[in-house]
Amino acid sequence: MKTQIFKNIAAYALLAGSICMFGQKAPDAEFKMDGSIQFMKLTDAGVLLVANGDGFAGIKPDSHQLHFNFQDYGKVKQEEVEFVPDSPYVIIAQGGIFGSKKSVIDIVSGKKLFATEENNWKMINQFNLMLPQNKLIVAGQRTSKEKFAQAVGIYDLATGKEEKIFNLQDPGKVSMSITTVTGKPLIAGNKVLIPTSKATICLDLDTGNKLWEAKVDDISWLTADKTGKQIYAIEQKPNGNCNIFKLSDTGQVMWKEPHSVKGKISNFQILPNGLAIVSNVDNSGKSGLMKLASAASESRIAFLSADTGEDLWEKAPKTKGYVQHFYVMEDGILFGIQEGGINKISFDGQTLFKKPLKTGENIHTMALVPKGMLYITDEDANIIDLKTGESIYGKAINYKKAKAVCSTYDKAGKRYLISTGEEIKSIDENSGDITSFASYKFDEKEAPTTIRAKDNGIFIGSSQNLMHFAPDGSTKYQQYFRSPGKSTAGLILHGVLAVASTAVSAGASYQAGMNRNSIGQYTAEGERYKAMGDAFAGIASASFAEMAKRFKATSATENYQFILTRLEDGAGLAKVNKNTGEKEEEILLKDKKPTYEVDEFSGTLYYQANNNTIYKYNLMK
Repeated sequence: MKTQIFKNIAAYALLAGSICMFGQKAPDAEFKMDGSIQFMKLTDAGVLLVANGDGFAGIKPDSHQLHFNFQDYGKVKQEEVEFVPDSPYVIIAQGGIFGSKKSVIDIVSGKKLFATEENNWKMINQFNLMLPQNKLIVAGQRTSKEKFAQAVGIYDLATGKEEKIFNLQDPGKVSMSITTVTGKPLIAGNKVLIPTSKATICLDLDTGNKLWEAKVDDISWLTADKTGKQIYAIEQKPNGNCNIFKLSDTGQVMWKEPHSVKGKISNFQILPNGLAIVSNVDNSGKSGLMKLASAASESRIAFLSADTGEDLWEKAPKTKGYVQHFYVMEDGILFGIQEGGINKISFDGQTLFKKPLKTGENIHTMALVPKGMLYITDEDANIIDLKTGESIYGKAINYKKAKAVCSTYDKAGKRYLISTGEEIKSIDENSGDITSFASYKFDEKEAPTTIRAKDNGIFIGSSQNLMHFAPDGSTKYQQYFRSPGKSTAGLILHGVLAVASTAVSAGASYQAGMNRNSIGQYTAEGERYKAMGDAFAGIASASFAEMAKRFKATSATENYQFILTRLEDGAGLAKVNKNTGEKEEEILLKDKKPTYEVDEFSGTLYYQANNNTIYKYNLMK
């Protein structure tokens, strides 16, 4: 989905006589807010959120009235709203030093599930949504009604129902020493582990009773294996380093001494034969003698014994940069470095590649393909043998450092296509032959942010440019739609799109069909959405079930692109057919900097008509 949000607002008097939407005289629906609109945002759940001077409202694509309108918050600022990714939840946080208010809203159902003031919380120091368990765990100080006790509360996010309240201290006793929660809790099976300033406690999730207490304090976060029997507690030290403790499922501290790790842990994997750990050392802020005495700013990889906490590797692999990709495989650990380079090491510390593979910077993609593993960076791409680290075909694709890289798999042509910003390179799936599929040049110095293999050829596009190639690489059409103006707003527009593209390309774990630590197959976008839908369907909630249907459905605007451009009578949106390049409809706005959102799944346009009004249009009528 594309988001173009700008500060200026079109005047209602101007728009009333000038908007022409696909020949329609009026929008499908009009929504008036009680106060001036502060901001609006389309969420992953497909609900448009609108914050205004008097409240916080939601609009669904199939509705002609507000889905919800909460006015008990008053004016909601953008920095007070946290959108929980890949969920139906939004968190509203308001308040100051002496009192904090937090609420959880299910934007799909339109219900407020939790509010601190309604559940007798005065101050909050931990507020964690636990997925996929679909629980909210709150820790902090209760109100005077609850004698200002320090407590932990557990809430069911499917219903908003309070399940348990556990007091960290006896509220009837006066004590000079206050016990507080110091880190993120962990749900392991039917147990909840809570790190506090005095100990780590374990509660029964069903009864709320305390099962045991481990003598490790000030823990920042915890993790456990699938059985819940191996528990690891990580203490983040003020100096930037970490201590790791191992606990049994009965609360015993298993290692004689904690294992110390330099830097902040970014990846922690519990494996049958040990613990794989990545930590990031950052000394960029140091200077002079302090910098000389410090270790290099880079990632460190370690493999520990689960029994003793001792390092099993005599010599850790050199990274010379930060680990960007980290995948556990049957024979070892495969990792890619942000600054360039891919290597693989066995579980007993032996390098598996003949030599570290040199690559360009910023590895967008590492994904399995039938012949080996495909990697794509800002400067090169190749398919390598995962046993040796060598190129399958003895050659790589090299190109001038690209400002935007995107790729796709062309099933009909049995080839991988990589857009470098000036050219589309092709890797034949069977022979490995590298050819130039097509060259191109986009106006306004844009680079493609999308490449798709379609039934009738290959499509590439950016914010203002579209191009379609026949299967042999010949041009079927090339279209350019001039941006409304080269103002600062125009630059912001391009920046927003570039950031969105980078998130999709560099975060190509979705494109590769990967989870966080296991490498997956290179997949198409539709398959990625289906996988997300399957994940949502696995959570016991009507709202997640509705989100699952949304992501499993085909995008309503799959064959169209909506471009902000100069129309004959002024600025507006052009509806362009990706298959033909033809402009089929226009939305005349006469505003170079409109505020609008396009929901590609439902085919809905939301347009801010004036300071308190939003128009909704069905783009596919």
